[in-house]
Amino acid sequence: MTATFGLLGRKLGHSFSPQIHRQIGEAAGRTYDYVLFEKEPGELEAFIKGGEWEGLNVTVPYKEDVIPFLDELSGEAAAIGAVNTIVRKDGRLIGYNTDYYGFMHTLDINGVRVEGAKCLVLGAGGASKAVTAVLNDMDAGQVVVMSRKGDVTFADIAEHKDADILINTTPVGMYPDTGKSLVYPGTFTKLKWVVDLIYNPLRTNLLCQAKKSLMEPISGIQMLVSQAVYSYMLFTDRVIDDRDKITEKIAGEMRSEKQNILLIGMPGTGKTTVGTVLADMLGRELFDTDEMIVARDGRPIPEIFAEDGEEYFRDLESAAASELSQKTGVIISGGGGIITREENYYALAENSFIVFLNRDLSLLPTEGRPLSQSQPLERLYQMRLPLYRSWCDAEVDMNGLTPEETAERILEIFR
Repeated sequence: MTATFGLLGRKLGHSFSPQIHRQIGEAAGRTYDYVLFEKEPGELEAFIKGGEWEGLNVTVPYKEDVIPFLDELSGEAAAIGAVNTIVRKDGRLIGYNTDYYGFMHTLDINGVRVEGAKCLVLGAGGASKAVTAVLNDMDAGQVVVMSRKGDVTFADIAEHKDADILINTTPVGMYPDTGKSLVYPGTFTKLKWVVDLIYNPLRTNLLCQAKKSLMEPISGIQMLVSQAVYSYMLFTDRVIDDRDKITEKIAGEMRSEKQNILLIGMPGTGKTTVGTVLADMLGRELFDTDEMIVARDGRPIPEIFAEDGEEYFRDLESAAASELSQKTGVIISGGGGIITREENYYALAENSFIVFLNRDLSLLPTEGRPLSQSQPLERLYQMRLPLYRSWCDAEVDMNGLTPEETAERILEIFR
């Protein structure tokens, strides 16, 4: 019988684990069947003791519940009090915690300096215990666990604004309930790194705030892949020597597949033209916020401005941004002024790689563009430039480039 491995949990509809384990197996030279096992609490004992599987990953809410049914715990699993990987060996069930190694690996490959640092951990569940164990083993100066009902609660946040590293282990901000955050990174005085274990969306509201505050945001996708690599080694009893390379390759491929490319820049820059080229090159759907507004309102943009004013238009634009926030793997051409409302950034940045297309002002057309005609273009550009740059993940100078060359440049950076 072919050995079967899989993921045990209660609701697993959005799991990336089968894809990740397939990719690890292809890279490492051995693939296996990987199944999603959705079980209710009452089914847990019978499944653990009698299920036909060789190895399991375990996710919420069962990381602690499975422990009584196991024969042995590894050192890190026993210390943490939570299990996320089970292996059947010689008839015995052994529990491990690869979240521990996945988180340590994530800190390492991102250059996060833990030694002597004050670390603030949000949440007190199984993932929090793994994170806390890693931080202590890496000689953190102080580790503070903050939760709703623990010794330190979110009401105590003012006492810990001097943290150096912030890690979110809660589900706050996770799809589909996105756009939420427990704390505001910009209010901290020394914060440098913000880590969120959530991987859907790719960049949570917390990480969007961190980026806007010029901190280093680290998403959960690297930890997800890294802990899976460690699970793979336990499942197959193999050592993967190039796990750094495999982890970064798979995490990068997942980002590229799921992430939108959002183009921003002055009116007339050529965002829609470049976006059309990108969409054709990647086989992706193109969404243009201005075209969405015109299609819904039934009037051309100059008419909307003339009859109802800019604020009305911006409301329509924000509604389009909110709708696009749920998209993944598409190309988006944003209107020139979409950056004037901060809410649009938080809606779009969660799943988008944002590219600022910059171009010589003398080459920009103004016909049919109300704001470009209503004031000197140079003035409008100087007002918006800091916003374009605070939004973007990359800036591309289009001067001297064709739309095709611009698209190639964007893809080089994106990949």
